[in-house]
Amino acid sequence: MEFRRTNLSAPIPPSTHYADEIARATAERASQQTYEPPRGGGAPDTFAQVVKQELDTVTDDLHQLSARIHQLAETAFEERESAQAIVELLRAHGIDAQTGVYGVETAVLAEVGDGGRTIGILAEYDALPEIGHACGHNVICATGVGAFLVLARAHAKAQLPGKVVLLGTPAEEGHTGKEYMAREGAFDSLDAAIMLHGYGYDCADQVWLGRRTLTVTYKGVPAHASAQPFMGRNALDAANLFYQGLGLLRQQMPPIDRIHAVIPEGGTRPSIVTEEAQVQVYVRSKFPETLKDLSERVHDVAQGAALMTGTGVEMQWDVHPPSLPIRTNQPLTDRWVKHQNAVGRSPLPAGVLDESIAASTDFGNVSYRVPGIHPLLKISDESVALHTRAFEAASGSESALQGVVDGAYGLAMTAADFLFDDELAASVTADFEAAGGRMDVPNFFN
Repeated sequence: MEFRRTNLSAPIPPSTHYADEIARATAERASQQTYEPPRGGGAPDTFAQVVKQELDTVTDDLHQLSARIHQLAETAFEERESAQAIVELLRAHGIDAQTGVYGVETAVLAEVGDGGRTIGILAEYDALPEIGHACGHNVICATGVGAFLVLARAHAKAQLPGKVVLLGTPAEEGHTGKEYMAREGAFDSLDAAIMLHGYGYDCADQVWLGRRTLTVTYKGVPAHASAQPFMGRNALDAANLFYQGLGLLRQQMPPIDRIHAVIPEGGTRPSIVTEEAQVQVYVRSKFPETLKDLSERVHDVAQGAALMTGTGVEMQWDVHPPSLPIRTNQPLTDRWVKHQNAVGRSPLPAGVLDESIAASTDFGNVSYRVPGIHPLLKISDESVALHTRAFEAASGSESALQGVVDGAYGLAMTAADFLFDDELAASVTADFEAAGGRMDVPNFFN
């Protein structure tokens, strides 16, 4: 077998075999497993008919909102026009809405109904730098706003036995906007919270990892790298040792845990022993407890590099609050699947998609405060990955526009079921308590 490379100026394209095998195994499991959502219960059929009628009425508005948010592509905490587009749409339908709530300038709040239980429907609308809506938050926004809007319109004809709250939650990408809002009371009055995420599959429940960030700054002593290197203490050496230490740590991590790092500062000139170097790290894990454990191990590696090089070290965890993994509520998930079946979709059960394909979201923090779901909605081909230019294109496609309608219906009817059905609401609460109940999220890592 010949391994010699003939062109060293270009990188080797990664093999697609592993990804292809994951797709093959997913298809095989999907063909063998079926999801049987509960029959009966929930909102009355007459209310569901009203929701469908109202959705038909506002479909064009929702398509325009999705396209507008996609075109704006405003990044974290800069989503001013996006937030205003939501407010203008709701006000055009006679619904009061406001921005600048819960301590975040670009957050949005609207409410309908009164008394009884309260459910929140969440909408994201921040984009990624440079590659726009490559995570499809314009679809998340339009489905969340759409679900709220059709419920508000249906409420005027067939009164809801409770309250629906729309929360526009900015800055999910790397900034944990929901946690900032949570600490100002955004979720205190909710009994449940729901949202969805665009993807290459319809999936009822997929793993989402918890995530923390760490910035490590090494302080060295500068010296002439040729004349007096022995008078220096090299901060770049410390950064390099830390980076290599993370690589060795991966050998003893659970398979689904993830560590990624970059060295944005590593010195100014080769002839000077580096005085300061910085390493930025993402630490991810499947459970809150394992995320805490992995954080402690990474912390030790960072300190060890300083000891080996005689440099000083400063560590700053979580410039923005950490994200917890998602805790999925099964009774709410069952209702979501039922209503997606009604529009011709068949969400995969948990365990069908390979859990190694996992990202993070600040909805995890919400799901440890109140019962919640965060299902996946197919808007692209299965091979298209999040945070790519291909997914940015998919989030503005015809498939995404159909997803907006189907997703809005599913969220609206899941919310309506929760408000109408006392037995369902009790099972939602029981499932949440059995999973551990409410967590003190801000103090978990303290």
